[in-house]
Amino acid sequence: MLYKLEIENFFSIRDRQVLDLTIPPNVPDLDGRYAQIFKGSDLRVPKVIAFYGANASGKTTVLRALEFIISMVRDSAQRTVPGFACERFNDADSASRPIVLAIEFGGEMNLSPEIMARIAAGEAVEYGVYRYELSIEIKDGIATGIASEALRQKPKGQGKWQRVFERDAGGKVKDSRWFSLSGYHHLLNTLRPNVSVLSSFAMFQHPAAMLYVNAARKVLFHLWSVQEGNDQPIISYLVQQPDVLLKLNKELNRIDVGVEGMRFADSPNGPQAMFKHSGLQVEMPWLLQSHGTRAFIKTFPTIAVTLSQGGVCVIDEMDSSIHPLVLPEILRWFHDKESRNLLDAQLWFSCHSVSLLDDLNKEEIVICEKDRQGRTKIFSLMDMKVRRDDNHYRKYLSGAYGGVPQIG
Repeated sequence: MLYKLEIENFFSIRDRQVLDLTIPPNVPDLDGRYAQIFKGSDLRVPKVIAFYGANASGKTTVLRALEFIISMVRDSAQRTVPGFACERFNDADSASRPIVLAIEFGGEMNLSPEIMARIAAGEAVEYGVYRYELSIEIKDGIATGIASEALRQKPKGQGKWQRVFERDAGGKVKDSRWFSLSGYHHLLNTLRPNVSVLSSFAMFQHPAAMLYVNAARKVLFHLWSVQEGNDQPIISYLVQQPDVLLKLNKELNRIDVGVEGMRFADSPNGPQAMFKHSGLQVEMPWLLQSHGTRAFIKTFPTIAVTLSQGGVCVIDEMDSSIHPLVLPEILRWFHDKESRNLLDAQLWFSCHSVSLLDDLNKEEIVICEKDRQGRTKIFSLMDMKVRRDDNHYRKYLSGAYGGVPQIG
């Protein structure tokens, strides 16, 4: 489970922001909204995290920061152009400060093929927490290379951080018995300044690196507007994934968007999505569906795959064109430990739908605000004096929590 995100000098986030989602043991959980950070941990984390704030307050920036650090781990070795897909904060002081990002998450310790085989066989293994840090050097306002990179672990979440590996600005890497460089030292000679150790080593079949990269692949992102862009990718995906299409049809029928089912028909231009509507004799094509229906269909695979494999689903503007009554239903899927969310998958999303606040606990709500200097700050309602029985809808609209537009 992902429980901490740290961001500094990244787009609208100037000063270091720490989002700690850790829930102490004494907080009640009557309806299964929280999950252990790792197996056996006393600390928990929400399975649903909602980001609220005014337009341009930095909600998307937070999600992009998470996407950036995950993409650096997962596939930076596939990049063919120099530089980084990010920007520092736009003031003079930040033109020479590094971009710094970090995440902390729980999982199995001392990852190796042997440990994974034991897990697959149902054997007990040690659990704990990890911390992955990435610092990018900025010179004259331009990101030039990785200044430092490190992965550390705490077995059982106790004691001091133990090195898995560390990298410095010169590309020198210190290994450990959990991440040995034996047989892979030659890779350090070609380690590019904008490529992570994990992504680079995984490309050359380093056993431990491959396991961490595979874990990063379970963090899925949907950060573009569901009403924009090319529709062909979602159509091609559903054609190739009939099991996801089957799940989608069950939900389309159940949530009453007027669609009884979706199928694909052959056409001169390839597979064409066709929809059977209640009361209509003739099927309707994709382009004649409502924005809301198409929005739900575009978002659904990210949610369905995350629920089936575990990991984290990250969606920007989840309420875009989706009916407010459907949004709580999606949240319930992640809260449902009995049948839908067996692997404690997480949902991180931004939205403006204030009515959804009635369906969220304070541990699940994060506020983003931007000051007059354009600096974003983020905080959980756990960081404030908020009563458990407070009406979050009214409190938020009244400005008591912050993160609302100031008009006038």
